[in-house]
Amino acid sequence: MRLTRPLAMSGKRPELRLAVWIWLALTSAWLCSETGGASPLFAQSPAPAAAMETPATPMGETPPVETNAAPADHLHSVASPPGGEHSGHAEGGHSNPVAPLLAAMILILLLAKVFGDVFERIGLPAVLGELTVGIILGNIALMSGWHGLDFLKAPAEGVSGNPYDPGAALKMLAEIGVVLLLFQVGLESTVGDMLKVGASSFLVAILGVVAPILLGLGTGWLLLHDDPWQVWLFLGATLCATSVGITARVLKDLGRSQQRESQIVLGAAVIDDVLGLIVLAVVSGIIQKGADFDAMSLVWIVVYAVGFLFGAILLGNHLVTKPLFKIAMFLRGHGLLVTTALLICFGFAFLANLVGLAPIVGAFAAGLILEKAHYHDFEKKEDVELEKALEPLTALLVPIFFVQMGIMVDLASFANPSVWVLAGAITFVAILGKQVCAFGVLEKGLDRLSVGLGMIPRGEVGLIFAAVGASLVANGEKVVSPEIYSAIVVMVIITTMVTPPLLKWSMNRKRTTVT
Repeated sequence: MRLTRPLAMSGKRPELRLAVWIWLALTSAWLCSETGGASPLFAQSPAPAAAMETPATPMGETPPVETNAAPADHLHSVASPPGGEHSGHAEGGHSNPVAPLLAAMILILLLAKVFGDVFERIGLPAVLGELTVGIILGNIALMSGWHGLDFLKAPAEGVSGNPYDPGAALKMLAEIGVVLLLFQVGLESTVGDMLKVGASSFLVAILGVVAPILLGLGTGWLLLHDDPWQVWLFLGATLCATSVGITARVLKDLGRSQQRESQIVLGAAVIDDVLGLIVLAVVSGIIQKGADFDAMSLVWIVVYAVGFLFGAILLGNHLVTKPLFKIAMFLRGHGLLVTTALLICFGFAFLANLVGLAPIVGAFAAGLILEKAHYHDFEKKEDVELEKALEPLTALLVPIFFVQMGIMVDLASFANPSVWVLAGAITFVAILGKQVCAFGVLEKGLDRLSVGLGMIPRGEVGLIFAAVGASLVANGEKVVSPEIYSAIVVMVIITTMVTPPLLKWSMNRKRTTVT
């Protein structure tokens, strides 16, 4: 995926502006620290006492059996309402049930903005900054013993009895954010782009999917032999996709975007996106079948996944997008462009869910079939491009998704040496698997090493796959346990960080050799 979301601050005084953002973030954190008192701002909405005492368990974790107990482990601690169990309502009586969610969004968005800018200044994608924010917020209790931010963690399904739980609301916003993220990724490519990638790009993409899956399966079999085979399969699927947004930026900075190696990598990314989502859909379907899985089930799962994606591409263009935009042309009002586009995005995401696929598959298909010709008149009428019109929504919701992914990381799991072993092993095979891509370059005289290095970063794609795995269950347990999830995050961070220096070295090495 080639999505980039620059967060660099503009203006003549960037240092002053950054200082202001940091001050605002620290102020927000201080406000949250005041939740230990009776501040009505952070008090929960009126709810039954039993619901108010329900523990807020992070996404993907098994809730504790005794909800009134407070185990020592910070991940299973009881998360009382941020303002104290009954503070605010007992004393102030005028708090708004939305206030805790507003406080959470203030803290998340401010810190995501600051950390995203800092990471971009050192040449890393803003996604890593947002992920780091989540890791810090999710593990403050572990590092300091203070549980004031536990309300940011999403409760496990069926645990929270509070309809205004801010953690549950953040989880829903994050899921909408990832749908918009995949829609935006789809908008960056077209069906025409897929047909023009060439044989080398196609083979690079195929090898870049197959090799990591096989290596991931082998790694799971060796290191996770006590886990069911579904865990090994999903581990391999997590390693297959590529996020080349950082690669595209490095190539642009080096002035090599038009080089043949660069075109092969960027072309392969288009096919890689499609193949990766098909793999995700198929693997998720296999896991959901559980003990009922057989050869015929596999056939139907593949038919559903491939049929939906390519059916949407082939038929959605004529049956959905064109008619909707024609109807919208007769309507009056502002914002019809983005509204119509979101109808298509959410509609396809909902249809994907109906046929048993992840909503992100439908969102990506919706972005893929939208072509400039469909909404060109709207852009002229409203004087805005569709991508620009979507930016306010993605700027709000996508950082929440990445921060939530960071909150799910359990730093305590790294006390187990096996987590470090697993993280190192999957990072190694993640890099090795993408080097196999080099054998897909058919033209002679090209730098195959640069092609392989350009396909290394996992970025947001690996996190999306891990998030899906955290919601799947095999043999009564989460497919992606907290330990496996933490190892995957390490792999994502390392593969994303090592790509820029390695790619620059490889490209400069070739230039020196030619000279």
